[in-house]
Amino acid sequence: MSFEVPKPLFPVAGVPMLQHHIEACAKVPNMKEILLIGFYQPNEELNRFLFNAQQEFKISIRSMLPLAEGGIYHFRDQIVSGSPEAFYVLNADVCSAFPLAEMLSFQKEHGEPNSFVILGTTANRKQSMNYGCIVENETTKEVLHYVEKPSTFVSDIINCGIYLFTPEIFQHIGAVFQKNQQDMLLEEPTNGWHRAEAIRLEQDIFTALADRASSTCIKPSASGARLNLQGLQFTPLGPNVSIGTGVTIGAGVRVRESIILHGATLQDHCCVLNSIVGWDSTIGKWARVEGTPSDPNPNDPFAKIDSETLFREGKLTPSITILGCNVTIPSEVIILNSIVLPHKDLNRSFKNQIIL
Repeated sequence: MSFEVPKPLFPVAGVPMLQHHIEACAKVPNMKEILLIGFYQPNEELNRFLFNAQQEFKISIRSMLPLAEGGIYHFRDQIVSGSPEAFYVLNADVCSAFPLAEMLSFQKEHGEPNSFVILGTTANRKQSMNYGCIVENETTKEVLHYVEKPSTFVSDIINCGIYLFTPEIFQHIGAVFQKNQQDMLLEEPTNGWHRAEAIRLEQDIFTALADRASSTCIKPSASGARLNLQGLQFTPLGPNVSIGTGVTIGAGVRVRESIILHGATLQDHCCVLNSIVGWDSTIGKWARVEGTPSDPNPNDPFAKIDSETLFREGKLTPSITILGCNVTIPSEVIILNSIVLPHKDLNRSFKNQIIL
């Protein structure tokens, strides 16, 4: 789906995903500026979004493209130029209630002046191994141990990718950076190449900070990976449906647990269940596009995501059906548990396939 638009601008609940982050930041008292740090080249769509967001939320927003690996450390001078008391780091692909003010209050009440706060949530044993795992002191909430994507079970508390730092974090990152530089000079190149110069926040920094009891973990009252879809309120649609602008829906159409992106056409009496229909796609009359629900109950704030591999025993794992942009589904066919890449005109039914 991100072939046509940068992932942070993919619409979730009717607005670009990144807008949820900006809106949450704008609500924090005394928030001065928002910096977008990523690998997306500036383009007309991104620039227009940033301009509109600044006008709507009345806050300075700047986009900066890293010139090398290093993430926030590469832009440390810009981040600390206004002498901030603290700053947040939010991964752009996280959907959350974003309890940023709660994190700030937690840091002031429970942490040392230079401690850092990680937002955590819970997962089951199997799911937890796909994320950064946190072992906490249940009384003080100090992070005692941190492991990124462990091979065995460590903890059911996982990292949500939302952090509150003070400027002192750059001292810790700088120490890791210097050590990496020294290691690169000492190690022998493999096949004529040195390993890539990179600082990994979770693997390199959090593991060391946990050993020094320099960070704390806060678990909000709801899951850190929850964002309900908001749908239209009339009989044929819902529950949990998001409809984009310019969508055409014919008579007798049934849509449930799905996202329909702008410009799509759902012709008479077609059925769309547990699916994402891409921009400007068309589903013919009496066609059925259906996926297998694999997401948590969106009405349960403590629901857990079941992480499945894309393939199981050599076959595509049944999951939601995804239609890329400008896909045409003919009348009276069934597309079940499949992924269809953009600009495809199908002429028959498919089940459990990736249509390239």
